[in-house]
Formats: sequence, structure tokens, C-alpha cells
Amino acid sequence: MTFQYSDDPTKRYHSWNYALRQEFGGKIFKVPVDGGFDCPNRDGTVAHGGCTFCSVSGSGDMIVAPSDPLPQQFHKEIDLMHQKWPHVEQYIVYFQNFTNTHAPVEVIRERFEQVVNLPGVVGLSVGTRPDCLPPEVVEYLAELNQRLYLWVELGLQTTYEHTSDLINRAHDYPTYVDAVARLRKHDIKVCTHLINGLPGESLEMMRENVRRTILDSDIQGIKLHLMHLMRNTKMLRDYAEGRLQLMSKADYVSVICDQLELIPQEIIIHRLTGDAPWDSLVGPMWSLKKWEVLNAIDQEMLKRDSYQGKFTVRKEFVHATNRSAL
Repeated sequence: MTFQYSDDPTKRYHSWNYALRQEFGGKIFKVPVDGGFDCPNRDGTVAHGGCTFCSVSGSGDMIVAPSDPLPQQFHKEIDLMHQKWPHVEQYIVYFQNFTNTHAPVEVIRERFEQVVNLPGVVGLSVGTRPDCLPPEVVEYLAELNQRLYLWVELGLQTTYEHTSDLINRAHDYPTYVDAVARLRKHDIKVCTHLINGLPGESLEMMRENVRRTILDSDIQGIKLHLMHLMRNTKMLRDYAEGRLQLMSKADYVSVICDQLELIPQEIIIHRLTGDAPWDSLVGPMWSLKKWEVLNAIDQEMLKRDSYQGKFTVRKEFVHATNRSAL
């Protein structure tokens, strides 16, 4: 069979790479930078200590020069990328580390504007939390959405309040649903992050996280992550005390394929696994071989003769506060 959102017969899902090539006509670099923002879950605004899975450097462990000025970070990152792909000339700047709308809107504007007009920049992707989108920030994002290709990436991680409390997420699920609705009023594209393998969550709960997200929110993209256990994180205690079981590669591949079958075909799959620095990763160690994991997912979809959206859940946008299952 040929999947309608792929030009590769081995790919049965709507990949980020395919979506960008359709949008821009060629390969695009997504360039991670550290905007110097903090997190409300670390600085005491809503909690202290951060999410239990988060390292001291947030999600920016792989950024080349996080302490440099933003334009210098950008140029160092693309110089490195050009060693492998020398002819790429278009870039999406990814404000990745911590919570990139956790500041007064004047500060956010000053930092974002340092990169949006750099040569070759065609888009911006903003990683943030659902509880850090006050009206004035949403209005600025709406302005940016008129000027360039924009995504807002919302860290949700789980739809289960018990898990959210356990990992010290410090916001509830209805806050996420409301944030998506307010962004979508301005046609801002939203990508939701979910983590597979959080403490206490079964494979069925992981599938249910995707079902709920699709049913309750009008998203255009999704990132599915593996729970990486890192050194110097509070989650090490969960692991030591038996509340966290590291996923096997077989279980991860299987549940990812199950989740893909539930996701409507038009939703872009930004990621199916993540990267972690080898020197701070406790496990699962098989995740370091990223391409083997991605190839295994492709092979399992082919083995099933399946594809993204095969068992799509119907979008009803039932508000989370009315759903007793939560």
C-alpha cells in the first residue's frame, strides 16, 4: 500500500521530514537554541524542583553552545549541521530549553526577534508549558504566526492527574486543553509532547494518553518520547524504589505502532523517540541506537500491514473537565 502522507513506501506515518519538504520544497534544519528562560516549576512560580524526569539543563542537553548569544548559538548549530548537509539554506529556530514563554512579553519579544530575521530563517518553534500562555503572549505568538511558519510545542507528557502529580508537573489537564483552544483561535499550529514509560503507566494508559489528546484538543502535531532515565534527576528515586520500570525496546516499538494507528493521518508526527546524552543516560540503553528504533517501528508497521490513522479516534473536542475518566 501507499500511505498518502509519505513518498517512502517503508514509512506508514506522516513524518515531520515529509511535512517540511511538502511545505518548503526541500530539506529544512530545525535549529535548537537556549533562550535563557527558566521554568515556573523550578523557580517557585508554581512549584520547586522541576519535573522529576528533567535534568539540570532542562531539555537542552544536546544544544552546542547554550550560553552564547542567540545569533551565535544559531550559527554554531547550523555550521555543525552543514557538515552533513552542506546545501540546506532554510531553517526553523527551535526555542527548546525550559519554558520559552515564561517571562514578560517584552522579554520574549526581545529574544525571539534576535533570530527571526537571521538569513534563511523561515520559521520558529516554541517549546513551552500550557500554564505559561497569558493573553498578551498569545497575541504576540499570533503576530508571529502572520509573519513566519510557527509551531507552539506544549509539554503535556501525560493526561493522568495521578501521574502528573507524581512527576511534579504542576499543572492539570484542563489547563492544557484550554491552552490549545486559545492558540487555535489564532490558527497557531500546536504540537503536543507525550512521554511513554512514565512511572506507573501501563501500555494501555499510554495508548489512552493519545486517545484523550486527540479527542480533547485540536492539535496539528504530536511528539512521542521514550522516558529516558537520566543521572541527577529526582526520578532516580522512583527507579530505586520500584515505581519506575524501564521500557523494553519490544514494548516501546509495539506501543508506538498502536498509538500511530489511533492518530489521524493529517496530524504530523514530529518525533517517535528522543535523544539523550550517552554519558548521563541511566537507561534504557537501547535507546541510544535511535535509527535502529525507528527502523524497528517501520518494520512493525509493515509487518502489521498497518498505517497511521488505521483506527483513528473521532475528534469530538469534549472538554476535559467534563470527562469523568480523568
